[in-house]
This record gives sequence, structure tokens and C-alpha cells, in this order.
Amino acid sequence: MTDQPAIHLKDVHLSLGQGAGRVHILKGVDLEIARGTAVGLVGPSGSGKSTLLMVMAGLERADKGTIRVAGQDLQPLNEDALARFRGRNIGIVFQSFHLIPNMTALENVAVPLELAGHPAAFAKARKELEAVGLAHRLDHYPSQMSGGEQQRVAVARALVVEPEILIADEPTGNLDESTGRQIIELMFAAQRERGMTLVIVTHDLSLARQCDRVIRVRSGEIDEEAPADASAEPVA
Repeated sequence: MTDQPAIHLKDVHLSLGQGAGRVHILKGVDLEIARGTAVGLVGPSGSGKSTLLMVMAGLERADKGTIRVAGQDLQPLNEDALARFRGRNIGIVFQSFHLIPNMTALENVAVPLELAGHPAAFAKARKELEAVGLAHRLDHYPSQMSGGEQQRVAVARALVVEPEILIADEPTGNLDESTGRQIIELMFAAQRERGMTLVIVTHDLSLARQCDRVIRVRSGEIDEEAPADASAEPVA
């Protein structure tokens, strides 16, 4: 199992919309991401990079192709099975935090563990919040926290299940530069310490270049791959 890639996509196609408005988003994507590596997905707005990330997470179902994540073929799984798989294997960080507003930071982080029936959900959640520097915010609600603190809660929630793969869709998009840099440092540190695979969608090419690989998506296809330190045109 461990010699398999963390993510294997073969001839993946996905269209969204109905009738004449249906748009072919992903067009025969082939991609392998090795376990324990950090990958930056970049490309112009509307290129399909966020959709590609959602396919990797099983949040969008491809029309065609092979999607194997953490050794599991996602295509045959129904929605309940996909949810259970994500809960065990994938941590997700979104641009807009997606915290539950009427739950405290501690409760938000404990949710995925509670859903999985973990006997020490709150103890683990507390430890994860302490690890991201929020020991003093355990009982605060999202509305009582800054954007950076909310994103730290979101990162803690993603990490608390000890995922094999951490994916992040524009995780610094709603943050100022300094706060965004702190969030990125948190994720990279967790990736190194835990040996996770990290996949980040970003418009920030300097952020992407901190990864082991930079993968460009253009018009729903893998346009090219470049080493993380390669020069490249600006990303929209």
C-alpha cells in the first residue's frame, strides 16, 4: 500500500451544468501525487483547479475516469461511503473557513471525531487547538474570532482526524498577507511532522513554489508541470 501514490487520476472528465449550459470542466486529466509530498495547483481563474481538488476529495463525482485516493477507488463509492472515507483519510481547508457559527472553537474541531464515534473527541480537539496556538480561544464562537483565528480553527479541524491527505482551496484568500503566511507555515509544518500529502490550490505562485511540485491547470487540462523553483508567468 505505501508504495502506491497518494492520489492517482487517469483520464478524468467532469462536466457541470445542464443542457446547453453544460460546461466540460476537466478534460482527460492524468495525474499522480506521491505520498508525503506537497503540491501546489495553479492556473488562471476558471481553469478547473478547484474542481480538480474537489474530485480528489470526493466532493465532486467525475463523469469518467479513475480516481484512486489513499489506495481507495472513489468512483464505486456511494455518498455515505465517500463521507466515511473522507472522515478517515482527508482533511479539507477552505477559503471561507466553513465553521459552524453556533459552536465554539472546541466544538467545531471535535465535530468530525464525534461523527466518527471517537471516545476522546474533545480531548483530541483541545490538543489540536493548542497546537495551532488557540489554547485561549477554546470557548469562543467564530464571530468572536478574527479571520486568522477562524482559519486556525479550520486547520485544526482538518488535522484532528490525522488524515493521510490535507487539501486546501485558496486557504489564504480571505486573509491579509502576514496572517496568510502564518496559516501556510502551520500547514507546511503539519505536513512535514506528520508525513502527510498536502495539495494546495492557490493564485499565489510564490506560495506554490514552496511546495515540492508546481502543477499548472489550464482549460481543464494539466498544461505542464514545473519544479517548485522554476520561473513562470504570473497566475491570474
